[in-house]
Amino acid sequence: MPLLSLPCQRLTLAVLAPEQAHLESAFYQRNQRHLAPWSPIRTTDYFSTEQISRRLEVQASAFEVGLAVHFALLTPDGEQMIGACNFSGIIRGAFQACYLGYHIDADHQGQGLMQEALETGIAYMFDSQNLHRIMANYIPGNERSARLLERLGFEQEGYAKAYLNIAGRWQDHVLTSLVNQQFEAPDQRWSRRLG
Repeated sequence: MPLLSLPCQRLTLAVLAPEQAHLESAFYQRNQRHLAPWSPIRTTDYFSTEQISRRLEVQASAFEVGLAVHFALLTPDGEQMIGACNFSGIIRGAFQACYLGYHIDADHQGQGLMQEALETGIAYMFDSQNLHRIMANYIPGNERSARLLERLGFEQEGYAKAYLNIAGRWQDHVLTSLVNQQFEAPDQRWSRRLG
């Protein structure tokens, strides 16, 4: 059973439990070539069920203490993972923000599924996790990501030279963010609940 499950119209967002590692392993092995231009170089065992099970344990701990939410995009029957969207590096205090990363199965591109998933995930991060800002960055030339983020309301904030080591080289990134217009400071939210 997932640690958290959020229904969407055509898929389910799920924080996978370690015993569901086979779903993630199959996804990455099936999409390794498709995702390579947008990913760091990985070791050959990185996508093994054993390695993913260990990472899911770490992600479960991070989820429990509020440091990250790693969602798998599952088919409605829960039998196949077709993508991922991760809200990581959650910082509280005066920042109240996180980073967003995402990718989808080669066979499910261009169907609006990632937008559907991100709308649900963003709503969860803003409403349930009460974050103020979500930041998402993309490699110039990744027009699919640029258009998706624009449709979701993300605004360009900057340009970072040699930002991340992707596909074996340091690559520039366009920096974007989405701000929660309904954000309530934690002390205000707590006062409202008590009142």
